[in-house]
Amino acid sequence: MKTIILAAGYSTRLYPLTLNTPKQLLKIGNKLMIEHILDKLRHINDIDEIIIVSNNKYYNRFCEWKKSFKFNKHIKIINDGSNCNEERLGAVGDMHFAISSEKINDDVLIIGGDNLFETDLTNMITLFKKTNCPVVAARDLGEPAKLSKKFGVIATDKNSKIIDFEEKPEFPKSSLASTCIYLYTKEDITEFEKCIKENKKPDNTGDFLKYMLSKKDVYCYKFNEMWYDIGSHEELKEVNDIYTKSD
Repeated sequence: MKTIILAAGYSTRLYPLTLNTPKQLLKIGNKLMIEHILDKLRHINDIDEIIIVSNNKYYNRFCEWKKSFKFNKHIKIINDGSNCNEERLGAVGDMHFAISSEKINDDVLIIGGDNLFETDLTNMITLFKKTNCPVVAARDLGEPAKLSKKFGVIATDKNSKIIDFEEKPEFPKSSLASTCIYLYTKEDITEFEKCIKENKKPDNTGDFLKYMLSKKDVYCYKFNEMWYDIGSHEELKEVNDIYTKSD
């Protein structure tokens, strides 16, 4: 199994912090954001390689970080070639870029590089192996109103199969917030090119999820542990305060 960490955005909402530093190399508590994510992958035996997708602006910063970071799995940094926000490939474009440029023919775990989470992904992989279908992780926020216009919303049947997915609805049908954590089989990843052609330039990871829902069964791994999607200065400060207190 390969892991792709998406880190090719320009994080313009976090300027000036991200003018010369990618969001994933900002410090959260006692370590960098990317290192918190990697800690969750360290013990998963199924994963044999981690591919971090950067852009041309931040590529050298990631390479410098990698030189001094010790990890028990092979990490590769790749450059999607974009130089500014207007040139970005989008999340689905970067997933396809990583898969095609690295000639991946394996199951793939995809993680957004600004997602911090406390759940154990081995449970998600167990569901993935059991169903042999795509799986998306979803945090249960307790009540649907908390998701209004903020997150992708997932509804499932009693077997955790997804029966409905909406991107940032005003009136959510469930309390399950879709996270940027996905598992796709090696057969599923051949669909990226078709999805991009049909949807022109799909930007959100949820666009590929919706595409796959039209093709086959997709399952949801539900968790209650903490999850943070960091996009603004306020969110960054809140999460940094939480991790600083817990260190």
